Amino acid sequence: MANYWLCKQEPSTYNIEQLKKEKTTVWDDVHNNLALKHMTQMKKGDLAFFYHTGDEKQVVGIMEIISNPYPNLKEKNPRFVVMDVKYKKHLDNPVTLTQIKTNKKFKDWELLRISRLSVMPVPSQIWEEILKISQK
Repeated sequence: MANYWLCKQEPSTYNIEQLKKEKTTVWDDVHNNLALKHMTQMKKGDLAFFYHTGDEKQVVGIMEIISNPYPNLKEKNPRFVVMDVKYKKHLDNPVTLTQIKTNKKFKDWELLRISRLSVMPVPSQIWEEILKISQK
């Protein structure tokens, strides 16, 4: 069974349009210990929301994890891992952080509790709720 994740990126650095155009990319530049721990739990076949940080602060699309985590060869420390991701789709409508904050179903989610965390698990009921909101 696939697990669900959320991966954040500053859209001026890399955004969903670039991923759509390139089809696949290496998800890297994660250095936070908890985010790295989450990345080591990701596996090929999992799905992740692509979240634009910065001024946008919204879930914009879905990508598929197409490799298990592996060491980042650009780093000297083997604890820094990366993985390959593939563009799946844009959400019908982006789901904003404001929409998430005002929905009680999200109150205990790491996105609200640890706002600077760049990679986090998404419980299946939260995944479904975000998809539902995006269709409105």
